[in-house]
Parts: sequence; C-alpha cells; structure tokens
Amino acid sequence: MFGIPGKQAVTITPKAAEQIVRLMKIGSHAGLRIGVKKGGCAGMEYTMDYVDESDSNDEVVEQDGARVMIAPMAQMFLFGTEIDYEVSLLESGFKFRNPNVVDACGCGESIKFDETLATER
Repeated sequence: MFGIPGKQAVTITPKAAEQIVRLMKIGSHAGLRIGVKKGGCAGMEYTMDYVDESDSNDEVVEQDGARVMIAPMAQMFLFGTEIDYEVSLLESGFKFRNPNVVDACGCGESIKFDETLATER
C-alpha cells in the first residue's frame, strides 16, 4: 500500500459519503472502486465503478457508512485527495480535490499528475 501508516489515502466529505451510501444501497454493492486511466486532453481521467467485493490489493477507506476501494495503480495518484459531492443548477457529481494534480483541462474531466509520481513506485 502507498501512503503514511495510520492515515487514510483519501477523505470523504459528508455529502460524498451520503451519496456513496445511497449508491451502495440502490444496487446492493459493497462500495465504489476509484481509479485513474489514461485519457482525456490532459492525459488522465478518474474512474468510478460499483464493486461487490474488494480486491486484496485495494486500499479500502470507510467513512460514515461509505466504502471506497482505491485500485492499486491509482493509490499513489490519489493519496491526499478529498472526495466531495456537489449539486448545482446545471450538474451534480463527485469532485476530487487532489493535491497531486498539476494541470487539468478546461472542463475538469481530465487531469495531469506530476510525472515524478509514476517513477516513485
């Protein structure tokens, strides 16, 4: 696992936890797996998938009844991230406040990480 012993890899705001719990109940899922993949104009994109069980290599974060599994390849990129859920007049969705992001595209769907993170593994 990547990170500091005793410190959660990500934090989940109360609004995000409420939404994750709601999604877990709708499909009777064990939680959400968060990852990153190559794509978008800035180079990387976040992924979120329903999961019925965690993988042994996942970092599991539980907060206020919400369960988030962080895929192994994403752990170094997501450490220190706050996950929030925002609702506005035009859109609603999860927002990632990630200190490891060095650039993002204009729409906010694609991000770029410090290239040294990939070499620290």
